[in-house]
Amino acid sequence: MTNRRILYIGGTGAISTACVRRSLARGDEVTVLNRGTSRRPLPDGARSVIGDIREPQSVRDALGTQQFDAVAEFTAFTPEHVQTDMDLFEGRTGQYVFISSASAYQKPPLRLPITESTPLRNPFWQYSRDKIACEDLLLSAYRDRGFPVTVVRPSHTYDHTLLPNSGGWTDVVRLRAGKPVVIHGDGTSLWTLTHSDDFAVGFAGILGHPLAIGEAFTITGDHVPTWNQIYGWLADAAGVTSAQFVHIASETLARLDPDRGPSLLGDKTHSVVFDNSKIKRFVPEFATTVLFDEGARRLIAHYDAHPDEQGYDAEKDAQIDRFIAAAGPDAAASGPR
Repeated sequence: MTNRRILYIGGTGAISTACVRRSLARGDEVTVLNRGTSRRPLPDGARSVIGDIREPQSVRDALGTQQFDAVAEFTAFTPEHVQTDMDLFEGRTGQYVFISSASAYQKPPLRLPITESTPLRNPFWQYSRDKIACEDLLLSAYRDRGFPVTVVRPSHTYDHTLLPNSGGWTDVVRLRAGKPVVIHGDGTSLWTLTHSDDFAVGFAGILGHPLAIGEAFTITGDHVPTWNQIYGWLADAAGVTSAQFVHIASETLARLDPDRGPSLLGDKTHSVVFDNSKIKRFVPEFATTVLFDEGARRLIAHYDAHPDEQGYDAEKDAQIDRFIAAAGPDAAASGPR
């Protein structure tokens, strides 16, 4: 399938930029709709259209009467967002692809691996419940009147700019300074990390796919390290040979950091392993090619080369020290490694 007309809404994020590149490589005619404020340049060959999806008239003015084989929505987070999209694109696209979240799957999971038939339920995190509500609205429209929706559920997807650890670059600064960093739980839970270039192969492969309408797809890697391994590879990439890790129970961290609590208890606390059989049936070339030991090297190399993007946070640095002190007997140190 080539020469499809694809509209990306967003198109300049850590995930969507890779998807735009992949669509272009497949020969698609790619239009990207956003506000034009991102620092990420569009790949050569993509057509930029300026409009604000939260202001529907600006989208109508920007797109006119254009029609598309697929609309890929990367910026919808609430039912109100997808209702606006349906009002804008119903009747002018052959497929509407909604980016949901694997965090919508049942938490805690009752069995692994997680598949597309795993129930959607997350009592911890409003973000996940909103994604579930979006799916409900879209699938109701599909059942009632054939709205051509496809749902995609990615898990933790990253690129060379998106650090997966809780402290971001501040953790790297601490590691290099010989200071401990915090890992939730005991660090042995399994976590699926997917590089955006790998995700893009599966995603671009279902755009315009006639059998994908009405279907939901988990698109994640098959790379399932522990959190201890993830932090260890970051330390290795940063040149740290004696990294100090402190493990604090997730419930304790959620209490100490209420803003982070819902995403921690509703997602990262639990081991997650996904069955990617379905996306592989639809897109046989989909595979895991970037493991996080390599991903960590790419991340550290990027930020070392771009100091202006590092985002060291002195308050977060001090906060980590406070968490370690406050956790008291709930904290368990490990290392040096």
